[in-house]
Amino acid sequence: MDSSPDQTRKRNQNQNHTLAQKSLFLCFSFFLFLFFFSSSHHSFYSHTSLQPSTLSTFPTPTPFPTTKLPVSSLHVLDRILFPDHVLLTLSNPHVFSPKHFHCVYYNLVKGSTPSNSNPVFDVLVLPVLSTDRYDEFRSIARCPLPGKKFSAVDLRWRSGDDDRQPFRFPVQPTVPHSFDKLAYEVALDGDTAVVFVKGLNLRPHQISDAGLLRCHFGPQNGKHWQTTKAVAAAQEVVRCALPQSIQNSPHEARGIISVSVSHVRHEAIFDSVAKIGGYRKQINRVNMNMNKNKLELCACTMVWNQARAMKEWVIYHAWLGVEKWFIYDNNSDDEIDDVVRELEVKGYNINRVVWPWIKSQEAGFSHCSLRAKEECKWVGFFDVDEFFYLREMKQNALISTVGNLSNSIAEIRTGCLNFGPSELRTHPRNGVSVGYTCRLRTPERHKSIVRPDLLHASLLNVVHHFELKEGFGSLNMPQSVAVINHYKYQVWEIFKAKFFRRVATYVVDWKEDANIGSKDRAPGLGTEAIEPSDWRLRFCEVWDTRLKDFLLSNFADQETGLLPWERSSK
Repeated sequence: MDSSPDQTRKRNQNQNHTLAQKSLFLCFSFFLFLFFFSSSHHSFYSHTSLQPSTLSTFPTPTPFPTTKLPVSSLHVLDRILFPDHVLLTLSNPHVFSPKHFHCVYYNLVKGSTPSNSNPVFDVLVLPVLSTDRYDEFRSIARCPLPGKKFSAVDLRWRSGDDDRQPFRFPVQPTVPHSFDKLAYEVALDGDTAVVFVKGLNLRPHQISDAGLLRCHFGPQNGKHWQTTKAVAAAQEVVRCALPQSIQNSPHEARGIISVSVSHVRHEAIFDSVAKIGGYRKQINRVNMNMNKNKLELCACTMVWNQARAMKEWVIYHAWLGVEKWFIYDNNSDDEIDDVVRELEVKGYNINRVVWPWIKSQEAGFSHCSLRAKEECKWVGFFDVDEFFYLREMKQNALISTVGNLSNSIAEIRTGCLNFGPSELRTHPRNGVSVGYTCRLRTPERHKSIVRPDLLHASLLNVVHHFELKEGFGSLNMPQSVAVINHYKYQVWEIFKAKFFRRVATYVVDWKEDANIGSKDRAPGLGTEAIEPSDWRLRFCEVWDTRLKDFLLSNFADQETGLLPWERSSK
């Protein structure tokens, strides 16, 4: 759809205004951080006046969930600026309750100059948004974006009321990272390192020229880098050869060696918060590609605030044969970790992966394919509102399907049937698979189950499917054999959350006035989270109750009528 001249001018003005604000904020942040107190010294303050204190005076907080480490053993490693919050990485993986910490913002007091030996700062204290474990070596805390007046941010132990009085302290330099240009994760895969990086601006959905990229290995200060050539690259993923020293002793690099990327046409190496070994306890190159003792079928998904849907999705697909789930949690704040623990107690094999990197679903799926490769022969990539329905609905039907395929098949593609609100006004209490029963007639797009050991070295994917190794093909599942019920357009109170943000890298956000006709948008909905008067009647061309009828006949408790995901919460 073409924009009018007025719309175009308004959009350009808004974009320019946003860019100007962001540039001003980044420059101001950079200036303040150059004179900001290093987090490795006096990292937390316990007194209500925020005066410096010695480590011996710090109180020990109540563990969260359990740890004996004192809060003084933590310090901030990195600060990463996102559009809607600041992410702080902390020096060990033990997680303290967010109620014990506050985010502290600083601004030079008028009349105080950086040249002063003891400059004066105004202080703003705000509650931490959340805390979480990140990997084997680090935890994270999320802080709100500061206002225009305050920029530099640190994390402090707080036990009293807010104190905004000027605050003096020694100054040492530190610089924040912008997520626009950052190496943010790395995973070892055999004799290569797979680096995940924002800002390369490689062409979407295409394999790139790896000859133009280099990887750099060394301590985080970057004084002694070892450099190797890239062997594959696509989108936000760069694969490079490991330096021989790391190949010989990979365990000695864990948690110590950072990895970054550069382009041969530009001398600068990207900032990096990516450390080797954060997710893997062992590296066994001999058995990496062997299928012996692997699980037959796993599933991977990326979620944001989908706790309400998790139990239904896991319990149902476990019945179809899924043996393990990799849940990439993209900054949820709806206590999804509690739901995961509940499912684990009931015997479901779930690995919740904290993935704080926004607009990175394709990269997250590439990352998941590496993790799943060590444990799973097949892994399905589909969302928690997508449910497989097979012609022969019997226990373990899905795992039987993938287990009987030819060795030349590396991917199964199953078409999606998109369901609408089905005349409902509120979310169905017994689950989406029973509540939503009216859909569009024609399948749209597909989701895939892949052999992770047979993916192309670039790990290129477009969320719906992956690039495969040469010599291997994909199978399009006939609609008469299997489909995916995609409960895409739910009641408005649920669907409107999509306007908050999208997780896919190359999909336009709902509020952006661009690519309005894309299939990634709801047809005719526009860019504002305003409920259409006929929303509950939309996307309804065929009444399809097959899955509902099957579940009520085979899954519901004969006495109470409750389905397993309802009973599990009782």
